Amino acid sequence: MSLAAVLALVVLPVAGAAGALRLQYAGEPAADARTRGRDAIWLGHAWVDGRKGDAELAALAQRMAGTGIRDLYVHTGPLAHDGSLDPALYPKAKDFLDRAHRALPGVRVQSWLGDVVRPEKDGLDLERADVRDRVTASARQVLDAGFDGVHFDMEPVRPDSAGFLALLDRVHEVTRAADRPFSVAAPQIDPLPGLHVVTTGLSGHGKWWSQSYFAEVARRVDQVAVMSYDTAMPVESLYGGYVAQQTELALEATPPSVDLLMGLPAYWDDTSAHRGAAETVRAAVRGARLGLGKNGRANFGLALYVDFTATPDHWTAYRDGWC
Repeated sequence: MSLAAVLALVVLPVAGAAGALRLQYAGEPAADARTRGRDAIWLGHAWVDGRKGDAELAALAQRMAGTGIRDLYVHTGPLAHDGSLDPALYPKAKDFLDRAHRALPGVRVQSWLGDVVRPEKDGLDLERADVRDRVTASARQVLDAGFDGVHFDMEPVRPDSAGFLALLDRVHEVTRAADRPFSVAAPQIDPLPGLHVVTTGLSGHGKWWSQSYFAEVARRVDQVAVMSYDTAMPVESLYGGYVAQQTELALEATPPSVDLLMGLPAYWDDTSAHRGAAETVRAAVRGARLGLGKNGRANFGLALYVDFTATPDHWTAYRDGWC
């Protein structure tokens, strides 16, 4: 095969995909594609280990005033690789919960629990029943500590993991019995059907979930937040189009009774996976609004990642574009 033919096989599909994403970013979002009061923000560990106090909480409350943020995902772990959770990791949790509930009435404070996952990483083996038992006990433990809900971020879960689905079933029983929300951070959905099979086979890294597996997960929780960042998109318009596409795919897969949130990259990085000038909060907000379109879904929101890297410009882009 000639060099020209090889280049055509590589370049033309890439150019076509880029053109499609650019088109998804075109046009104006629907006027009513605005906050529904179902937004969230991920918060770092310093809130529960004593490093952040009243002054920082007052500043957070001021930033959140007038926005649609209803949920705080507060990092409480990490879980040990066997699924257990050391209470010494969150010695000031009760104090923070008391202060947060006073300063932010109506806001739910969820415990963010996570760890890396086998087989890709040396971490949780979710196919083992005893590990799932300990993770379930850890979820019960943070509810007993006073948290308003449980939020899982376990990575990378491959979209053939029966153990992860079994774990979600177990934990949802616990949270439902306590009348507390159960949420999960989810990776992106295959932009092309079956892409996760190809990339996992070539690199050993599971970047995407199939849309069908995403739907299986969403059916087992009350809220799913898509980590719609670290996309390797080189420019803002392509990133925004990608978020629009991801929003549409996630809307198709999420049951009407489940809250769907799209993540906003409130941080700066320049790596092969994340171009800071391309992956902006502004582009993510606009892309999510375009993807939402005239859907009219009430239980839809955006989630800022993460509080300790978010700048005033990130907050302004979220407010101006969505609130």
